[in-house]
Amino acid sequence: MAGAGAPSQPRHRERRIKDLALFPLQAVLFPGGRLPLRIFEQRYMGMAKACLRAGSPFGVCLIREGAEVLSEGVEAPAVPENVGCLARIGAWDMPQLGLLHVVAHGEQRFRILERRVHRGGLQTADVELIAPDADDAVPQSCRRCVELLSRIAARHPEAVEAPPHMESCAWVGARLAELLPLPNDLKQALLELTDARARLERIERLLG
Repeated sequence: MAGAGAPSQPRHRERRIKDLALFPLQAVLFPGGRLPLRIFEQRYMGMAKACLRAGSPFGVCLIREGAEVLSEGVEAPAVPENVGCLARIGAWDMPQLGLLHVVAHGEQRFRILERRVHRGGLQTADVELIAPDADDAVPQSCRRCVELLSRIAARHPEAVEAPPHMESCAWVGARLAELLPLPNDLKQALLELTDARARLERIERLLG
């Protein structure tokens, strides 16, 4: 049961999405997170336009190997990690022809079941959604995490989506995991944890 002060978490039955468009990046997106993107490659311009028309999400995954951008001499798109996060476009702008600025918001995590590479380099996958973590109130042993996140939010309010949930293990842990200057492989490991309190306690230990 969620502790006092923790936001309620909808309990979704695990389900699958077919042909989810993937956007492999050198970044890790967490549920509830904010991800600004500059899109200029044709494969992702088409993906973003299709998502905007349908109101549908795409999948953000950390790159396991390869490069973000297809260029001369690069024969195949990047290989993504198996666990990623759904992203839905919340705002967009096209300051010039061929350049799209979007702000995407993290939703539910997913696990790739089967991945395909299409002509032009766009990847899609059949994915299984990962149920949201059971939440709990932040324990006293992790209050330093709350204090740190409060300072970050005060200095960089644009980086933390409102309203804040400073008593939620899941929310505080996810926000610190995405905002702290941690190696991407560590961020990925934190994303893949399915215990919100364990994630926050691991971040607390990382603070030293």
